[in-house]
Amino acid sequence: MLIVQKYGGTSVAGTQRIKAVAARAVRCRREGNDVVVVVSAMAGETDRLIGEAMKINESPVERELDLLLSSGERISAALTSMAIHALGEKSISFTGRQVGIVTDSVHTKAKIEKISAERVKEAIAEGFIPVIAGFQGITEPASDVTTLGRGGSDLTAVAVAAALKADLCEIYTDVEGVYTADPNVVKTARKLDKISYDEMLELASLGAKVLQARSVEFAKKYSVPLVVRSSFNDAPGTLVVKEDSAMEEVVVSGVACDKNQTKITIQGVPDKPGIAAKLFKTVADNSVVVDMIVQNVSPDGKTADISFTVPKADTKRGVEIARSIAFELGAKNVATNENIAKVSVVGVGMRTHSGVAARMFETLSNHNINILMISTSEIKISCVIDMKYSELAVRELHEVFGLGGV
Repeated sequence: MLIVQKYGGTSVAGTQRIKAVAARAVRCRREGNDVVVVVSAMAGETDRLIGEAMKINESPVERELDLLLSSGERISAALTSMAIHALGEKSISFTGRQVGIVTDSVHTKAKIEKISAERVKEAIAEGFIPVIAGFQGITEPASDVTTLGRGGSDLTAVAVAAALKADLCEIYTDVEGVYTADPNVVKTARKLDKISYDEMLELASLGAKVLQARSVEFAKKYSVPLVVRSSFNDAPGTLVVKEDSAMEEVVVSGVACDKNQTKITIQGVPDKPGIAAKLFKTVADNSVVVDMIVQNVSPDGKTADISFTVPKADTKRGVEIARSIAFELGAKNVATNENIAKVSVVGVGMRTHSGVAARMFETLSNHNINILMISTSEIKISCVIDMKYSELAVRELHEVFGLGGV
C-alpha cells in the first residue's frame, strides 16, 4: 500500500514527539508499505511567527507573511527527516515548491491549482520516505511562496495523496477521531467509527477543528480515503468515506460550534434591486468569505438591514468594505458583533427525517437562548446565538438528539 501520513502541530511539538512520528512512519514502512509524511509546524510556532510579524507591522504585507509562516513547516520537515534517518531508513524532505504544489496568488489562503509530485514519486521509487512541509505552495510564473490557510497541512496531505493515487491518507492529530461534539465541552461525546464526506465537510466548516474543510472537499472530489487518528496511541480512528444507506438511519451525527465569526450589519440600506449584488461582489473581490446572510426589510418597505457573517480574521476588511458601500448607498450605519457563535447540528439522516429544525429551535427556546440568524442545508441546521450560551447550547442539543455515549 501507499500511505500518506499527515502529522499536526501537537504531533511534532518537540524533539520527542518528532522522534515518535519518525518511529511510526518507519514502522509502517517496515510493514511493507510505501510511506509519505506531511508535517505541520510545531504547535504554537505559526502563532509565534504571526506575533513577531505584528511587532514589526500591525498590517503585514501578505506576500511577506506567507514567506515567514512557511518556515515553520520546513523546520518540522527537516527535523522529521533527520529522525527517520536516525532510525536507519532513507528519508528526504521537500518544500511545497519542490513537490510542485502550484496555487493561485491569493496570499494567506491560496487554493491549489495543480500538483505534479514528480520528485516525490522518484524518491518513493528509490526507497526513501519523503517528508513534505505542509501548508504551502508557489504561484506561477512568479514562484512566490503562498500558504493554504489555517489547517492547510491537511489539504497538502490530501492533495499529495490524490496526486500519488495513494491507497489511504491518515490524518494524525491529538484526538482519536471525529466525535459527536467537542469532548472538552460535552463529556458524553463519543467517537464515530465512520462518517460521510458530506457530514465531515459540514462539521469541519462549522467549527469542528479535527480536519480543515477544504481538505475534506478535496478528498471527496478525488475519492481519497481518509482516516483521522491519534498520534499518541494506536486507536483505530474514524473513517471518512462515501455515504452509505446505513448512515441515513442516524438523523443527527454531530453538533459543532464555531466561535470564530463576526456579524456585520449595514443598517438602513435602500431596498431596491442590485444592492445585495453590489455589496457581496465587492466582498468577494476582496477575497472575504461570507457565511450567513440575512436581510430584514423595514415596515414601510423603503429600507433594509443586511447582516452577514465573516471569519474574525476578516473582520477589519469586511467592515471597511461595508462602510464604503454604506457611504456610497447612503445607508445609516454599520454595526458589528464579535460576541457570537454559530451552533449547528449535522446529519445525512435529515434528508429523510422531519422535525429536526423544530426540535433544535425548541431546545434553544427552552433555555432562553435567542436565535440571531438561521441557515440550513439538506444535512445541516445552523443558528447564530450569543457566544455566552454556546457551550450550553452544544450540550443540550447533544443530549436532545441522543448522541451521548452508552
